Amino acid sequence: MSIFSKILGDANAKVVKQLQKTVTVVNGWEKKYQALSAVELQQVTAGWRKQLDVQVEQADDGSVKITNSKTLVEEQKILEDILPEVFAAVREAARRTLHQRPYDVQLIGGLVLHSGQISEMRTGEGKTLVATLPLYLNALTGRGVHLVTVNDYLSRVGAGWMAPVYHALGMTTSVIIHDQALQYDPEYIDDSQFDERLQHFKTIPRKQAYACDITYGTNNEFGFDYLRDNMVPDMVSRVQRPLHYAIVDEVDSILIDEARTPLIISGAAEAATDKYTKFADLVRRLEENVDYNVDEKLRAATLTEAGITKMEKWLGVDNIYVTGGIAEVHHIEQALKAEVLFKLDKDYVVKDGEVLIVDEFTGRLMHGRRYSAGLHQAIEAKEGVKVQQESQTLATITFQNYFRMYSKLAGMTGTAMTEAEEFYKIYNLDTVAIPTHRPVVRQDTQDMIFASAPEKYEAVIKEIKIRTERGQPVLVGTISIEQNELLGGLLDREGIVANVLNAKHHDHEAQIIAQAGQPGAVTIATNMAGRGVDIILGGTPFDQAKYDQVVKVGGLHVIGTERHESRRIDNQLRGRAGRQGDPGSSQFYVSMEDDLMRIFGGDRMKNIMKTLKLPAGTPIQNRMISNSIESAQKKVEGNNFDTRKHLVEYDDVISKHRQTIYEKRWHILEAVDTAGRQTIDEMILDLVTNEIEQVVVFHTAADDIKDWNLQEIYESIGTIFTVDQELAEDLSKLAGDNHKLDKIKARTAIIDHLVKLANEKYDDLQQAAAVAGIEWLQISKAILLRSIDALWVEHLDTMDYLRRSIGLQGYGQRDPLVEYKKEAYRLYSELNTLIQKQIVYSIYKIGDVGQILAPSIFNRPMKVTAPAKEGNTSSSFAGYQVDSSSNSGILSQPKAKVKDDEGHKIGRNDLCPCGSGKKYKKCHGA
Repeated sequence: MSIFSKILGDANAKVVKQLQKTVTVVNGWEKKYQALSAVELQQVTAGWRKQLDVQVEQADDGSVKITNSKTLVEEQKILEDILPEVFAAVREAARRTLHQRPYDVQLIGGLVLHSGQISEMRTGEGKTLVATLPLYLNALTGRGVHLVTVNDYLSRVGAGWMAPVYHALGMTTSVIIHDQALQYDPEYIDDSQFDERLQHFKTIPRKQAYACDITYGTNNEFGFDYLRDNMVPDMVSRVQRPLHYAIVDEVDSILIDEARTPLIISGAAEAATDKYTKFADLVRRLEENVDYNVDEKLRAATLTEAGITKMEKWLGVDNIYVTGGIAEVHHIEQALKAEVLFKLDKDYVVKDGEVLIVDEFTGRLMHGRRYSAGLHQAIEAKEGVKVQQESQTLATITFQNYFRMYSKLAGMTGTAMTEAEEFYKIYNLDTVAIPTHRPVVRQDTQDMIFASAPEKYEAVIKEIKIRTERGQPVLVGTISIEQNELLGGLLDREGIVANVLNAKHHDHEAQIIAQAGQPGAVTIATNMAGRGVDIILGGTPFDQAKYDQVVKVGGLHVIGTERHESRRIDNQLRGRAGRQGDPGSSQFYVSMEDDLMRIFGGDRMKNIMKTLKLPAGTPIQNRMISNSIESAQKKVEGNNFDTRKHLVEYDDVISKHRQTIYEKRWHILEAVDTAGRQTIDEMILDLVTNEIEQVVVFHTAADDIKDWNLQEIYESIGTIFTVDQELAEDLSKLAGDNHKLDKIKARTAIIDHLVKLANEKYDDLQQAAAVAGIEWLQISKAILLRSIDALWVEHLDTMDYLRRSIGLQGYGQRDPLVEYKKEAYRLYSELNTLIQKQIVYSIYKIGDVGQILAPSIFNRPMKVTAPAKEGNTSSSFAGYQVDSSSNSGILSQPKAKVKDDEGHKIGRNDLCPCGSGKKYKKCHGA
């Protein structure tokens, strides 16, 4: 304890003590709700919603209409007033349906979550049950609340387990997983479900799932649905409601471990080429420290001058930067990175001819996810499997910016205190450690440190033998598949049967982990496999005799075969033992050859080992070395924090762009949904007016009216809509041949005349659509959405390129972030200008108005991509195919470059090939 804590007291303890007062009030209401009948308990929701002045109506299409006269502030004040009664009612519902009565410490956890904070609760303390308290309370507002998990399994099981509690209180529950949406219905029975808790869930439309009071789902699904909702062609296709309140389970995994990389929705781009294979073959011939250098700390590999010279020689070019350009150099660098930094069975596996990423934090296979920027293709070429097509980003968002859009956010995990600073600085979330229901009696032994890895493994096997012979279950944690399988093989050779759980075969992960408490069981798992699943002593279903047998020999023993970069991950592994006051123990085995020790430990620790001159296989338990390990971990954690903070600082810039673009789409769809043709027409004509004003002002900037370029105004307006020669005469007359009008009046007269003419032309278009029997509202909507979507995609590509290249500003003694913000502001202004021009120069040229609604516009196949860990980089993506029939109808295929008769591409400033004599950008390229 620090001197400040001694003087001022433990701040966390003060918070818990204050919350205990509310718990006492909750306990005072318990008897009232115990006396209610099942029907009366189910009716309490309606009573509280009446107090909140909330009426919730669900339409046939799944949408929800909420009538509520209260502001969010007033709403939260009422929730605070009724909280003790509400918690007492939820406790009673849990007692009746689950036969579990939430403990007082669980009520404290619920209070922390309701207040929008992070609740740190040890493994086995019942976080899933704790969440029901604040979820139900905040769902009384009718706005819908979300429980966010790290995988589909936890979403399904969490919803299946807790849905009866919500149903007993008159609320609906749904769960959203990758390929379906389900709603709890106690009258429905599906015997095909693998878990009896899920048998009462029926398949429903996704929109209807979001309309439920409480929705469970994964971080990826919530994020992707948000992005897809902002790409839909109409309001009916939107599925999510406004983001109100969310509890993030395993909050450190979602908001920290997966926060380095964004969610991506992408479409097909250029086809894969043989360059990936060629470069993969060439980089194998390069020599480390001669042709390239590797920095393991930064996970970087860079070519030297000698390496570049060799590559140029092998490729037969004089200067690769001139011949191939930046793109060619980029692909070579990615090939080198794939060859020397990314290892088979550690970072990825090859299965059924496909490269699958391994999650470095959980050890799980990340099916369908892909690294970005050609890195995945480079790994495919390295491994000799089919090289897949690259993609173009259509929509993207980071978890930081997605979850910060919720009106109120909370989280829970067993390990948050080590990252409390990051939670506060990025998410404005305080962390509160909740006391355990029973004292933790687990014995955490000091690390055993060995000189070499073989000595370490020999000691681990010896320890496992001793423990299992007396019937004690052992859980062994490794940090890679390679280690996992190596240890499994060594144990097999010694005649020890072990359940080996890693990314290659984790389909029944939860079931295997749940049985790890069986007497004498040995389970080897990568990292945090089975996170969120309790290991019950004696195994499941609960067996009292086996439980007593395991308790007698000391409970579950956890062995860590290597220290992770993050102390939090080590704590997660330790936390597997000693749940709910059970006995248990943990021990880490470390060698000087481990990555953490080798890369970050420095020579100091190695010198200590040499100085001691211990016999082979002899471990040491040295406080100074243990402190040095922790210091190295803190250093890595700090670097990772800086990486994530850096990412969010850059993403905050494009986040503002995203919000305004999505708001524009929202207003368009909203106007169409309410048959607001007048509103849509006003939007378009405002843009037309702005464009006309810009054209006129630009060409009438000269002080003397005689120097105004009226001919250019005439030609420019002619590229917007068809004009006749009389307009040129009108412009000349309005400008005042005899200089009788002053400049401002003359300019205004010209603008007014052109705007009036534009309105008349617009009316003609609408009449033509009516004659053709086509609804103009749908045509104008399509023009607006196509223009915004197509240019937004280009803007994302431009911003991504800017993000990757802006670091060069540092060489000029400029802050890259400041320069990025300046350039981003310019690009965003340019985006808005381009959107305006695209709409204005398209709306009058639709020709056959029926073509604008052609189905091809809404049939672009998409991929969605989620975080895939890539060392300390911040640009790794992953992806899997999505059914394009659902929400993918937004953008048309990118236009191919126009070419002349000889096959040369036509630039915007070249003469138009139609023979008009005008520049392409002012003729057919307009």
